[in-house]
Amino acid sequence: MKELYGSPGTKSGLMLRIGQCLFAASSIGVMASATGFSTSTAFCYLIASMGLEFLWSFGLVCIEVHALKFYKDLHNQIIMSLFAVGDWVIAMLSLAAACSSAGVAVLFTKDTDFCKNETSFSCNMFPISIAFI
Repeated sequence: MKELYGSPGTKSGLMLRIGQCLFAASSIGVMASATGFSTSTAFCYLIASMGLEFLWSFGLVCIEVHALKFYKDLHNQIIMSLFAVGDWVIAMLSLAAACSSAGVAVLFTKDTDFCKNETSFSCNMFPISIAFI
């Protein structure tokens, strides 16, 4: 069977999962360090979604490290279906979190004077956190 780039159990797949894990952790870190993020449900949803993505990606990193270390084949129908469905669910949650957070960030910065009037908010941190998704 031809080895596809990024498929489970390959070095490229492991690197992609590690990157996914790092970006989710970065998004959580930036958003959590921004003051006032907890006043918006969309930003709280972003942190929850990225937390779930981090856990999913970290779990798959552990599985892929085990597969590479012990030369296990992850290309069977059950495991590939589990990866596909899990990735699909995580992708939909991440997309919803990114869209809602971006909408609130645009509302705060462009449509209203909320960020200009409220100096206690870290409005410049919100788009950075959303960009990590």
